[in-house]
Amino acid sequence: MSSDSSPSRPTLRSVTDRFGYPHFLAATLVLVAATILLGVAAKATGSGLACEANWPQCDAGPFNLFPANLPSFYEWIHRFVAMFAGFAIIGSAVAAWRLPDIDTRVASLVVLGMVLTPIQVYLGRETVLVYEMDILSLHFWTAILIFGLFVVATVLVWRSALGAETVTAAFGLGLLSVPLHIALSPTDLGVVSEYSPTVQLLQYGVTLALIAAVIVAIMVGRWRFDDRPLLAIAGVTAVLGLAVSYLGRQLVMNNISALDQLYIGLAVVLFFIFCAGGYYSHTRATRTDSAH
Repeated sequence: MSSDSSPSRPTLRSVTDRFGYPHFLAATLVLVAATILLGVAAKATGSGLACEANWPQCDAGPFNLFPANLPSFYEWIHRFVAMFAGFAIIGSAVAAWRLPDIDTRVASLVVLGMVLTPIQVYLGRETVLVYEMDILSLHFWTAILIFGLFVVATVLVWRSALGAETVTAAFGLGLLSVPLHIALSPTDLGVVSEYSPTVQLLQYGVTLALIAAVIVAIMVGRWRFDDRPLLAIAGVTAVLGLAVSYLGRQLVMNNISALDQLYIGLAVVLFFIFCAGGYYSHTRATRTDSAH
């Protein structure tokens, strides 16, 4: 008898086969961002030395793997999400090299992110066992570098879906991010009376949005507009965006009042640059649509 009529067995499919590599990479980016924000929450709540300063164990449950109280939970959930983010980073790098249709630039970016991941894990361990400000700072900026690499890689794989209007939207996101960043900062212009853990979490979320907006504006603007003024605007936003993000971090970590005016001044300039970029890109996109 022929066995052709027998039902076929279900086969296991990889994540990239089920959802596609662009979606997998976007999900990895979300995990990276969540890991950063949970790390901010752990530090802001003073939970970085919870879990009885153990690593990678915590302070309760079998083998001390689980949190014993709320501070330990903040540290534990940060490590838990970071573990999944690390697996996703490794998976995205392996898939990028194995899939024949993935741009080599994307593969290079995510592999670099994978190389930085064990370094970041080691720095995370040192923040628990040593807890020095230099290590904390290096741990944070390494995370920001990994985030930036995955933003660039994600924009590259979604290139065909990102049109001229995306540039305007990116400038618009930056335009909203700057006043929020100032409002949530511990300066005289800040609208918060206490720089609480919630405020810190919100401000760092705005920082990630600001960085992503600058990257998207530069990359998509270069693809969709062959225009030197717009590219110049995008370049200025890159420099100012990094400066504002860095100074905002310094104000939080070191409380250097002398940096207040410099931070606010650069942020105001960045705000108007975003305004100019949004208006210019919208005008160019409208003209292009009218021509067609």
